[in-house]
Amino acid sequence: MTQSVDIDSPDTDIPALPANGIATTLRAAWAIFRKDIACELRTRYAINTLLLFAVSATTAISLGVGFLGLRRTQEALLIQSALLWIALLFAALNGLSRSFVYEEETRTLTALQLTASPTAVFLGKFCFNLTLVLTLNLVTSLLFIVLLRVRVGSPFAFGAMLTMGGLALTSATTIIAAIISRASFKGALFAVLAFPLLVAPLIVAIQGTAQTLENVTFDVVFGSLRFLFAYVVATFTASLLLFPFVWES
Repeated sequence: MTQSVDIDSPDTDIPALPANGIATTLRAAWAIFRKDIACELRTRYAINTLLLFAVSATTAISLGVGFLGLRRTQEALLIQSALLWIALLFAALNGLSRSFVYEEETRTLTALQLTASPTAVFLGKFCFNLTLVLTLNLVTSLLFIVLLRVRVGSPFAFGAMLTMGGLALTSATTIIAAIISRASFKGALFAVLAFPLLVAPLIVAIQGTAQTLENVTFDVVFGSLRFLFAYVVATFTASLLLFPFVWES
């Protein structure tokens, strides 16, 4: 028998999980994702924070360095890539912690624990954070291309690098958002815990993105993409296994 509990949204039901089954877990995860999207569209806190930081950072960089994208030396391309990922990283660190903090602030955390399995909660929150990150990547990269006159030599490889980097960012930070949801200084603690995990993929993403700004084949950045994919698999699997202990503690 499936029950439903209303969590902050009158038209979104989160099914309980009385029995095992992948289909049941995926339905619950989808319901949690829809609930978070509905809440975010109503409050627009996380997306406003992400986009405001992205616009501010991109505008400040463009005013400071001018049309840096017109320079095509190897060092200039690496600087362009580094500035892009720095803007993406700090914007994400300012908004991704909200996925679990919102549940704590609205007193819906207990209801969510009673109505959905930890696996479903993690998958739903992961998909929500990934949606925010990919939206942030799209907007920020377009702003960089326009304001800094950045020329992308390999658009397909550039998009693949941004997507895989966004996956790496989300897979490493979703469980951290759950860990710090009950802490007093959530924003600062989230950045302190997340940054050490993101150093390695950030370096690879910067180097790979710099290569995509040149007119190179996809094979040139395949090594960077493979590393990021392996990182995503490792962190996602570890987070999925550890999340029940964090969620039920």
